[in-house]
Amino acid sequence: MTRVDEALAQAREGVERLSPEQAWAEMRTGALLVDTRTAAQRARQGDLPGALVIDRTVLEWRLDPTSPSRVPEACGPDLRVVVICRQGYSSSFAAESLRRIGLARSTDVVGGVEAWLASGLPLAAGPADVRE
Repeated sequence: MTRVDEALAQAREGVERLSPEQAWAEMRTGALLVDTRTAAQRARQGDLPGALVIDRTVLEWRLDPTSPSRVPEACGPDLRVVVICRQGYSSSFAAESLRRIGLARSTDVVGGVEAWLASGLPLAAGPADVRE
């Protein structure tokens, strides 16, 4: 096992990760779906309806409820954040980082957008909600 595999296993330890269908259902009942894919990945795969696109490099600052740089949706520590990336690897690290800053209900999507597409879940009809 590589070091990054060990770190990934630690990031996922004790966390209930979601299937794409579970993520879709949670988003429709108030969870914040956060897409951290690059613009090029989104151009190839499509955008997700209702997702906020937040670059991984500023994710913690945009979602920390105590940050002056937060997005309006970052309303408190009980916020359910579901992070999604292309394949479900970097999103695990992102969700772990959000839990470290106090967003204890943060998780991610097993298989990422590739699994979302394979599940036949919808893509957005309009432009992505990109937050910089």
